[in-house]
Amino acid sequence: MSEQTTTRAPQPAPPPSGAPTAPVRASAAGGRNTLARLGPWPWIGPCVALILLVVVWPVVEMVITSTHKISGLGIDAGYNGFGRYQKLFDDARLGPVMVWTLVWTVLVVTFTMVISLALAQLYNQNFPGRRLTRWALIIPWASSVIVTSIGFRWMLDEVAGVLNRAMIDLGLISSAENWTGDAAHAKPWLILVAVFVSLPFTTYTLLAGLQTVPGEVYEASKVDGAGKWQTYWRITLPLLRPSFLVALVINLINVFNSFPVIWGMTQGGPNTDTSTSTVFMYILGQTDVGEAAAMSVVNFAVVIVMVLLFLKVSRFNEEN
Repeated sequence: MSEQTTTRAPQPAPPPSGAPTAPVRASAAGGRNTLARLGPWPWIGPCVALILLVVVWPVVEMVITSTHKISGLGIDAGYNGFGRYQKLFDDARLGPVMVWTLVWTVLVVTFTMVISLALAQLYNQNFPGRRLTRWALIIPWASSVIVTSIGFRWMLDEVAGVLNRAMIDLGLISSAENWTGDAAHAKPWLILVAVFVSLPFTTYTLLAGLQTVPGEVYEASKVDGAGKWQTYWRITLPLLRPSFLVALVINLINVFNSFPVIWGMTQGGPNTDTSTSTVFMYILGQTDVGEAAAMSVVNFAVVIVMVLLFLKVSRFNEEN
């Protein structure tokens, strides 16, 4: 029987101590592939979950509540379909409330944007005391809005208000006025206070936009012989457009949904003459939670439509 010789393949040398083995490398590569397949979700997932928790879920609950008949004491009488919406739209107070809400929003946002634009332009200049005045502008923003509103209410009080006393002493009026006792007197003051508390955020947003405009652009405009107004209208405002639109959208939402200013000064009265839709919703909730939820759904829909129309008209995502 002939002897058969077999040759063995050379065995690989053992890896040095501390070096990762092949299975570990495969596992690490598999983990990286899994993360790659997930894309950005590991990072944006918590944000999406937070939005679902604090935005989507309350909206769903609000819509469900609006289809139930719930008393001011929280007693749920069961499903009522669109009965709360029918009751809301049959309410004679709803029309004047929505008209005043529209007027309130347009006037407050317009005055806020115009005054803030002027203040931002001022604070963008170098002048003595600029830092101090910038700090002073933060005070209405740092203070609680409801505290500011109550302070103005006491200032306008017919008996103890300092405004009446000062105007009587100066001979501007002969007797004390009840500045918040009727809608004709109260509404201008409500607009004034709302503008006052909205100025700091808007001014600083526009100021941040102004400070991003490169100085070389202004130097080039001077070389081309452009005047101050031409430079402002043709260079400053177009380059300020992104900051301006951000401030405008945020102000539209905040002012439309504003509650503390009106509640702190007039509580929506007398009757509901100074109530915006948000304050009216709160007043309804004291007697019928389901109707208040229906008002909330209407408010939410109006805000969404308003913002979408604005973004469409302003072409927010387009850059010239």
